[in-house]
Amino acid sequence: MAVLLKSRKEIDMLRDAGRLVAQTFEVLRPYVKPGVSTGELDKIAEDYIRSKDAIPAYVGYGAHPGGHGRPATPPFPGTICASVNEVVCHGIPSDKRILQDGDIIGVDIGVILKGWYGDSCMSYPVGNIDDESQSLLDVAKHAMDLGIEQARHGNRLGDIGNAIQSYTEAHGFSVVRDLVGHGVGRSLHEDPNVLHFGHPHTGLRIQRNMVFTIEPMINVGTYEVKTLPDRWTVVTADGKRTAQYEHTLAVTDGEPEILSAL
Repeated sequence: MAVLLKSRKEIDMLRDAGRLVAQTFEVLRPYVKPGVSTGELDKIAEDYIRSKDAIPAYVGYGAHPGGHGRPATPPFPGTICASVNEVVCHGIPSDKRILQDGDIIGVDIGVILKGWYGDSCMSYPVGNIDDESQSLLDVAKHAMDLGIEQARHGNRLGDIGNAIQSYTEAHGFSVVRDLVGHGVGRSLHEDPNVLHFGHPHTGLRIQRNMVFTIEPMINVGTYEVKTLPDRWTVVTADGKRTAQYEHTLAVTDGEPEILSAL
């Protein structure tokens, strides 16, 4: 594992990229309502990002030709990942997917600004949602916040995962195991991998000037997931709902600095 520590100037560049992601969420927020398609949300986000002389990070991401027993993955077609209800992540936006009253949606946005990546995810209620869905959103958001609190110089990555897992399971939900947070810099995915479950005082020691995401995916039912035949869309194995929040942060001498905020 080769973790790339960032200079103060590099962290400033990553903050600029993260701020643009946060601004894009503010632009999208009024459109997350019944009757709007996830394709419309995608177009709004793309237009805004490009208007700021930035590049949507996800469009075309991840393609590989397959081989050696691995199926081919097509390039991701969207600016955003639009993950509705049982979709854990990597939901492909579509003009055919119309948001309905009572849905919940996770929107993941990545940008490239002057060569540096910004990355964040927010989950939203669509119209009026049931109590279980609201509780899911609340727990997912607070679980991320608790993980962020542990992202301090001298702690270990297991402290982050344990804080998230302990809180989530105490509230009757589960934490996805198969997908993790990651370092961010001039690449969208760098070391280290950041698990959202685990034991305290274990794992890589956290150092100042590390930059990584914390992005727990919290499920109503089992933590197990499966990938659909499109090779992108990840859903809960039992079809129950899921929610995700994500921030990119920098480790400092004190409290972690959230880079994907306004």
